[in-house]
Parts: sequence; C-alpha cells; structure tokens
Amino acid sequence: MPLNRRKFLKKSAATGAGVAIAGAAAAPAAEAAEQQTPGKHVKRYSLTVMGTTDLHGHVFNWDYFKNAEYTDKAGNAQGLARISTLVNQIRAEKGHCNTLLLDAGDTIQGTPLTYYYAKVDPITAKGGPVHPMAQAMNAIGYDAAALGNHEFNYGIETLRKFEDQLDFPLLGANAVDAKTLRPAFPPYFIKTFHVPGARPVRVAVLGLTNPGIAIWDKAYVQGKLAFPGLEEQAAKWVPKLKSLGADVVVVSAHSGSSGTSSYGDQLPYVENAAANVAKQVPDIDAVLVGHAHVEIPELKVTNDKTGKTVVLSEPLAYAERLSVFDIELVFEKGRWTVESVSSKVLNSNSVADDPEITKLLSDEHAKVVTYVNQVVGTATATLTTVEARYKDAPIIDLITKVQEDVVKAALAGTEYASLPVIAQASPFSRTSEIPAGNVTIRDLSSLYVYDNTLVAKLLTGAQVRAYLEYSAQYYVQTAADAAVDVEKLTNAGGRPDYNYDYVSGLSYDIDIAQPAGSRIKNLTFNGAALDDAQQFVFAVNNYRANGGGAFPHVASAKELWSESTEIRTRIAEWVTAKGVLDPKDFASVDWKLTRNGTPVF
Repeated sequence: MPLNRRKFLKKSAATGAGVAIAGAAAAPAAEAAEQQTPGKHVKRYSLTVMGTTDLHGHVFNWDYFKNAEYTDKAGNAQGLARISTLVNQIRAEKGHCNTLLLDAGDTIQGTPLTYYYAKVDPITAKGGPVHPMAQAMNAIGYDAAALGNHEFNYGIETLRKFEDQLDFPLLGANAVDAKTLRPAFPPYFIKTFHVPGARPVRVAVLGLTNPGIAIWDKAYVQGKLAFPGLEEQAAKWVPKLKSLGADVVVVSAHSGSSGTSSYGDQLPYVENAAANVAKQVPDIDAVLVGHAHVEIPELKVTNDKTGKTVVLSEPLAYAERLSVFDIELVFEKGRWTVESVSSKVLNSNSVADDPEITKLLSDEHAKVVTYVNQVVGTATATLTTVEARYKDAPIIDLITKVQEDVVKAALAGTEYASLPVIAQASPFSRTSEIPAGNVTIRDLSSLYVYDNTLVAKLLTGAQVRAYLEYSAQYYVQTAADAAVDVEKLTNAGGRPDYNYDYVSGLSYDIDIAQPAGSRIKNLTFNGAALDDAQQFVFAVNNYRANGGGAFPHVASAKELWSESTEIRTRIAEWVTAKGVLDPKDFASVDWKLTRNGTPVF
C-alpha cells in the first residue's frame, strides 16, 4: 500500500531523507511486446495514466441547489460515479495493472455535500463519518492525488482527517512546514509496474499545489505552512525522482497552464505555473493540470533545456471529463525510455453512473438532500441574480445587509463601534433565485456558492474610492451613442463575475463611457461627497480580504475582526431569525451604470 502521511513523516524523520517512496507492485502485466528488428528484440511497454481534477464534492450528477439532476446547455454530466464507469472501461481495455489513476486537487469543498460533512456532520467529530469523497475515491481506486487550494478551506484539522481516511497519498511537494521548510505532505509517489521478461517500469508522480493558499487561506496556514513556487520545487524534486530510478515522471499540479496570477504581485510565485514547470524542468513526461477549470485535451510544451516535448492535459472540473495519457516506452541499452506521450479527454456524459458508487453513497446523498430542503423562512417577493451584473439587485443587497449586521454586532462595545460599516458582495451566480413563498437552505446556498467567511477591515474613503475604480474595470468601455448588449457589457479583460464587487452604504455611478480608472462618479456617503479621510469598517469576504482578485488596499488594511462561520450560514441564520424575507428590510439602490451622466438602464 502507498505510504500514508504518518508513515511518511516517521520514515523521513528516521532517514532524514524527507522522501516517501511508495512502491506498489502491480499484478503481472501482459508480456512486454517485442518487435523484430535485425539482430535484436526491442521490448515495449504501454502505460495509461488517467486523471481528474477540481471534483469539488461532485459524487453524483445532481444539483443540490436546484434539487434536480444536473443539466447544462452543453449536455455535460457530473460526478465521480460517472468517472468510475469510464475508469472501469479503460482498465478493462488496457489491463488494470497497466494503468494509474490520479487527481490534481480541489476535492473537499464546493457542494452542500462537502459542506455537510465538514460542518453539519463533520468528519472530525469523535466517531464521525468517513468523508463521501474519500469513500468514492477509495472505492474507485485512485493511486495518488495532489493537494488543491480548496482542501484548506475548512482548516488543517479537517484536511488531515480527510487525508487519514484516504487509501492513497495526498501529495504536495511545495506544501512545507513554515518553520523547518520540510515537506508537510508526501512530495511524491512511486509505483512499480512489472513487465515479464524485462526490468520493471518505475513511474514517479510528483504532486504540486497552489502558492495562492498562502493568501486565500491565510487564517489557517499562516505561521504553520508555506507554499513556495511550483517551478522551483519541481526543479528540486524531479532530479531526485530520476536518481531513485524513475523511468517515467508525471506531475499532478493544482495550477493552471496560463502563466498568470489572479493575486497580482502579492506573491513572488506564479499561480498558474503548470506550463512553466514543463518548459523549465527537464525529465518530466506528462503533466495533469488542475485549478483553472478549463478543458485542455492535449497541450504540447517544449522543454527549454532538452528540446523534449512534454504533454499537458486538464480535464473539465466537477468530474465532467477524464484525462487519459497514453505513454509508450521502449527498452534500450538496459533501461526504459519514454518514446511517445499523447493525451485526450473523455466525456462523462457518455456513460451511466457506476451502480457500486450509487450504492455506496446513496445514504449520504439523501441526508444532504433533506438538509438543504429545510424551510427557514418566507419571501414576500421573488429575488433573482439574472440582472445583478449590471443593475443593483436586491438579492445582492441581502448579502451586504447580513454582512453589515454581523460585523456591527461583533464590534459592539469596541473602539470601532462608532465607525460606519460598509460591505462588499459579488454576483457569483447568474441563475440564483429565491422564490416568493417558502425559502429553503438550498435557495440561500445557491446565492452564496463559496465557503467564504467574514472579515472586518479598516479602510479610508480614498481607499474605498480606489477599490470601486478597480471593481469598475469589469465593464467594457461603451460609447454614449453605442447600442448596449448586456451579454457583451461585462467581464472586460476576462475578469470573472466573482471579481466584480458591489459596495453597500455608499451611493455612486459607474460611467462606462469613460476609460477604466476614471469611472466612479458622484460618490457620496450620507448624502455628502465622500471624504477621503473618513474611516470605514469594511465587511468583506476572506478571499477578498486576503488578496483574492488583487483589489487595492484591502489585503494590507488593518484587520479588526474575523470569524470561521461561512457567510452562507450567516445568511441562513439572518433569514431564520427574521422569518420573513422582505426586500424593504435590506434592498437599496446604491449604484447605477451611466454614460456621460445618463443612466444606461
């Protein structure tokens, strides 16, 4: 069996090596293929590496927010139960003993299922449950997985418990102890494939995670763990893997391939560094890419030092795709050499759920369905996010109102109690709706899909103005006389909806006829022009507070208070306490889009 964390740390402490060798002897493979060439037999071996990433708690093809089977316009299907069927098909075709199954991270956060087993019926409780994602991945037979940044969202205790529940190692060569800089997780995993009539093939998997964890989950990791750059750590570990006899080196990287970073220059390490690793570090054969939620069947990158081609593949998130790498090896001069690598993705909508996974987890699924369908209040009107990207929508005001109330209560009796509280929120979803009538936990959860928590920061009026200008870059500059197409009005420069913020408690116009940087007009507080020196308490989610989206000033601002309860839970508590969800209790028109002073809508 692969070494688990305890065995790894014990072994590395005993040897001083800081290295985990997890040798798993496969069942005998088919005879190595032989090709007749003049004067010699050439032995060949075919290896298939399968990979998923960004599963985000998707076991079944089910939308907990809509209480229905998942559907989208592209006809995608989701869930590990589908992936299991694809994996079984490939193992049957290639021979189970000639395959490897990996994941590239972001497993235990993202759906009400994962929230439930982190917070409602937590895996960390004494005698608590085994995490559904651990149950599913163990049953499917994963060989190794890389750490994702969202693995840290519920704290290190939850992550370590999940790790203990896995039958395979959770890898993170660049997740190190903050004090000793020694690996805090196994850096790699080595599996031996037996080839009758030839030397075994040794395959090393190096796991790399995202440096952004240091920002995004600062509250949990600061002073405990550090996350150096992927390129630097790959350059350190790949030569070690080759010296340990690795014939094939595969990297599982929770890091996109674009070479960009969402956090600007707050860290000296690149967020999406997978292609950089392939270019800069010799002796890597294939990279399973994660984090970016894009589909890349095959991306070929040339290594700068060797000129060799490295193949990258990223399967679509939520178990919608499975990456498949086919690696051909030839035995020459007493060693195995990689002759070719190719990759593709398989669509999980082409198969049915594996009944074994359905049987295994139907009880856990049913518990979560019951939980999210609890009625917690009544709405007097339907609230929706359909127009929230370009009109001040009451449904987003609900988020900011809850955040304001929580922070005001938290700071009562402190020296900051007299300061005005303002709040930010983003239009995360384009399809959320809280219907008139009964309101359930799933209605409220669909409004706030991330497990963000609340932080109070101290900002000045000048800093708030700069923050709003940065946010307003989200809009495409549109001349005063141009036709307005709402589908083309937003997401300028590829900025996602979650990096556009409303700010409550102020009044302002966003003039989209103006260039980015000079769009905020008529910015007032309490009916008067905003005073640059005025101090505000800013109620902000932890992602933004820690620098997510690279908004100005907020990450470096003084922190007054923070908590670990999810904003989503605070919204449910607020609605439960009120009993009635009435827009008059929270809605206000704080901002509007204009062009040269004339409202767009």
